[in-house]
Amino acid sequence: MLKEFLEEGLEGELEAHLEEDPTANRKNGKGRKKVKTSMGQVEVATPRDRNGTFDPELLPKRQRTLGVDLDRQIIALYARGASYGDIRDHVWDRRFEATISRVTDKILPLIQEWPSRPLDSVYPFVWLDAIHYKIRHEGRVLNRAVYCVIGLNQDGNKELMGLYIGESEGSKFWMQVLTDLQSRGVEDIFIACIDNLQGFAEAVESILPHTEHRRSKSPSQGNFLLGV
Repeated sequence: MLKEFLEEGLEGELEAHLEEDPTANRKNGKGRKKVKTSMGQVEVATPRDRNGTFDPELLPKRQRTLGVDLDRQIIALYARGASYGDIRDHVWDRRFEATISRVTDKILPLIQEWPSRPLDSVYPFVWLDAIHYKIRHEGRVLNRAVYCVIGLNQDGNKELMGLYIGESEGSKFWMQVLTDLQSRGVEDIFIACIDNLQGFAEAVESILPHTEHRRSKSPSQGNFLLGV
């Protein structure tokens, strides 16, 4: 996700740069450089212009370390919806309004596609749990639950398969989540790690009948996703 954001953002910046003098300058292929982030090293395809005047704000020339906490801010933008205002306030100064518009035009389709992207057909392990929080809405404090699905794929890598927001945690909503995972290509999960929510195991069995499930010992022990 971070790699796609950076590459699409750089493309948007280059297009905005070329608009300044489209007749005298144009795209000139791509280079590659490895960028160090707090989440590990990411190889990014960096676009170039023929005149060599393009120096992006998002990832300047010769810079191989992403700005302080910029990677975490970028991931947060996905979770918050990544509006123009979010990107402007979190990533760039207000002086770069035109560039920001081009960048967000590139990035928003990625954000919109992420929740419905295809998934692998088989996952050895999947953790399913909800994180509860409170919001203030129209003068009232309301409870909300974020349903989190984290899978361990066949390459041994963890993958955030989906995030779903509901008013509270319940087996019926989990059934909707599992149905969505199935519609996105999931055919089998070897072991599903769930908590002791009533009806949760039955919901898993109804959608994925061959999946084994393991339960946490007690809901009072806290959110076991934190230990994944």
